[in-house]
Amino acid sequence: MTANILLVEDEEALRMTLGDRLSSEGYAVDYAFDGEEGLRKATHLPFDLIILDVMLPRKSGFDVCRDVRQAGVITPILMLTARGQTVDKVLGLKLGADDYLTKPFEMIELTARVEALLRRAPVKTPDQQKVYHVGSLEIDVRGTTVSRDGKPVRLSAREFQLLRYLVERQGATLSRDQILKDVWGYNEDTFTRTVDVHVASLRQKLEKDPKQPELILTVQGLGYKLAS
Repeated sequence: MTANILLVEDEEALRMTLGDRLSSEGYAVDYAFDGEEGLRKATHLPFDLIILDVMLPRKSGFDVCRDVRQAGVITPILMLTARGQTVDKVLGLKLGADDYLTKPFEMIELTARVEALLRRAPVKTPDQQKVYHVGSLEIDVRGTTVSRDGKPVRLSAREFQLLRYLVERQGATLSRDQILKDVWGYNEDTFTRTVDVHVASLRQKLEKDPKQPELILTVQGLGYKLAS
């Protein structure tokens, strides 16, 4: 199973370098560019590991780590920082980080830490292991798998994140702007078409008749909802 990693890093060059390396190792990587976006994604979307820089705009990595743990999220956290002082390492660990890597570092060390954290990832609570059933669908949140009529359905990491977001709010009408903000971390209205494209893709894979959807419903003038 492909592990999903959230990389919270504001430095573009480093973010691209780390993301490319992790992707080449077979991981599915999502990104956040500041602390507030990182916190939102970490608490709303399913990840197997969070790589969190300490020095971030809008909210520091220490604050993000603390708030993630206070929200009950037990996903392993690897903190990155240019700081080398022992007190900063101790603070990060006390706030709930699982490991600490000081910049600059070798990529081989990063991947080794990632592998080690994924191997010893804690067992999640029954609520976080929940399997949802919607019509003929079975959505396994922990296993990040989906089946229809007992047959597996292959979804991209983003499609699965969107489906999980909808199923955890089953029956509620969700605006495109709200979905875009919570799942993608975007605020710009010009990107709302992104939601429509991904909903259409999910319907193609999950609905018996994508042109007459019975699961992911359009609420005219408002947005989408998952049928209850």
